[in-house]
Amino acid sequence: MNFESEGEPRMETTAEKSPLLERAHGRGARQASNRRWALAAGALLLAAAWGWHKHRLAVLAAAAHKGGGPVPVGIAQARRGDIPVYLDGLGNVIAYYTVTVHSRVDGELMSVGFKEGQFVHKGDVLALIDPRPFQAALDQAKGQLERDRALLANARLDLARYKELITQDAIPKQQLDTQVALVGQDVGTVQNDEAAVEAAQVQLDYCRITSPIDGRVGLRLVDPGNIVHAADAGGVVVVTQLQPIAVVFTLPEDVVPQVMRKISEGATLKVLAYNRDKSQLLATGKLLTMDNQIDPTTGTSRLKAEFANTDNALFPNQFVNARLLLETRRGRVLAPAAAILRGAQGTYVDAVDENGVASVRPVTVGVIEGADAEIISGLQPGESVVVDGADSVQPGSKVVASSGAKGN
Repeated sequence: MNFESEGEPRMETTAEKSPLLERAHGRGARQASNRRWALAAGALLLAAAWGWHKHRLAVLAAAAHKGGGPVPVGIAQARRGDIPVYLDGLGNVIAYYTVTVHSRVDGELMSVGFKEGQFVHKGDVLALIDPRPFQAALDQAKGQLERDRALLANARLDLARYKELITQDAIPKQQLDTQVALVGQDVGTVQNDEAAVEAAQVQLDYCRITSPIDGRVGLRLVDPGNIVHAADAGGVVVVTQLQPIAVVFTLPEDVVPQVMRKISEGATLKVLAYNRDKSQLLATGKLLTMDNQIDPTTGTSRLKAEFANTDNALFPNQFVNARLLLETRRGRVLAPAAAILRGAQGTYVDAVDENGVASVRPVTVGVIEGADAEIISGLQPGESVVVDGADSVQPGSKVVASSGAKGN
């Protein structure tokens, strides 16, 4: 019996939609299969390229071993030259002098004579304390001095009169003796007054606060209008000397005897200051001294170097890498550091004779500095060594200098 009305929409069944779904699923499956095939093909190409590269290296090595075609490598010659010996340490920049400027008298801070961060010279006025009370005290001391000087002058005149009268027996000798004592008393009073004037003058001079050193002032610690005291802990401003400036760095205790021997010989040792990653030379200075003891917790000793710092490249509390030039070894056999190889038997190089045949040559290496290595034994100046491509070289391999990988 059909209950479907003529005006109502007809609902599709699952059976009626299945062909469309099947076609959609089929297209998706084919696309996924194509992607898998593409990835598989790419992986096969990469594997083939890597296999060909390994095969080529093996063929080159085998050919060189069998006396076939020469292996292209980078070649350089050993030479005779000078090599520096550096000792590296970590250091911090410190101001040569640091002074916290205090007021030496109590009073109102009238003005400051510097700008924060300004470079000042020794004797420049940094601040001014109200001088009026100290000027009044100085004037009072001067007045007292003039009064007592007048009394002394009068006492000396009386003494001269008494000395003349005593020759005439006009006065008793006791009166003369009393006048002599009075003159001495007035002399002492005048000397005391002179000292009081000097003390008052010093207090007045202290109202002008001056810089004790050449250096750079920091941030102002007290503003004008405040009452400052000689006992204040903070001071008025801090002055740091930056030219010259110092670097304190540490070295291992094992090298202390070498450094002390150079210092005792009177040698001037150069010190280089580099930035944090050693990419830039900041300043060049000289070693001043070494500390008198070794730190047992770190096994290091502290050293102090001085730098002129005319360009202000160094700043207090800055971290630097310090390099102490201990000596320069003259006329040594030098080879590129890239030629030095290490194996179970120690250090060696791949030496190349005049016929282009490589051989293993054990060497004793001394100092390595930059691109150069000191060869103590095992190599002579003018001999050739492999500096690039040593992985493809075997003993007895015939090699040729490659234009793209030639050493110095």
